[in-house]
Amino acid sequence: MRRVVLYGRAGCHLCDLARSTIVSVRERYPFDFDEIDVDTDDASLRDYGYRVPVVAIDGEDTFEIEVPAEALAAIVRT
Repeated sequence: MRRVVLYGRAGCHLCDLARSTIVSVRERYPFDFDEIDVDTDDASLRDYGYRVPVVAIDGEDTFEIEVPAEALAAIVRT
C-alpha cells in the first residue's frame, strides 16, 4: 500500500486544499496517509518551511503547492 505524507502547517489555505484533495482521492483508492506540521519539527521546517504544502509519496517529494487530484490518483492506484 502506498504511503502519502502531507507536509504543511496550521492556517495554510493551500495545505487545506491539498488535504481535501488527498482525502477525496483516498476515498476512491486506499492508501496510508499522514500529516506533518512543519512548524513542530526543526528538520521539517528547514526542509519544507517555505515550500508547503509538499506531498511525498513513498518517501519521494511528488507535489509542491498544488496537488492535482487525477495525478495523485494515477500514482496511488498502481
